[in-house]
Amino acid sequence: MAVVEQLLRAESDGTISFGNYELSEKSKLDNFKHEGNVLKVKTFKDITKLEQNEMFLYESVPGTTVTHFKESDKGIAFEVEGPGDAQITVGLEDNAEYHVLVDGKNIGPMKTGVGGKLSFSVPLGTAPSKVEIHK
Repeated sequence: MAVVEQLLRAESDGTISFGNYELSEKSKLDNFKHEGNVLKVKTFKDITKLEQNEMFLYESVPGTTVTHFKESDKGIAFEVEGPGDAQITVGLEDNAEYHVLVDGKNIGPMKTGVGGKLSFSVPLGTAPSKVEIHK
């Protein structure tokens, strides 16, 4: 799978793809309109960050490429790839419990705090990993 050269793009299935972990210097794209929302992405080898309507939505350290990212009232689903293991943080509902699956394996229920952030690690290798987060 390839990085997202244009930093952020809408896919024909209604999802978005973003991030380019191959960049040596930070690049950003803002004011990207998708399904009534305004998105902003910052990405390079050290970090990838996505905001929606000026609110935190996704961050990875180091940088990653995310494809088929879809947010719903039940959670978030996406595929992620990068040069090595990544620490991922997503913005969800405050004080809620979510189940996190990575490549179909349940890594357990996790609870968000007052800020609604949920952090977990994803082992990345030669193929993209599929992540599903739901209530």
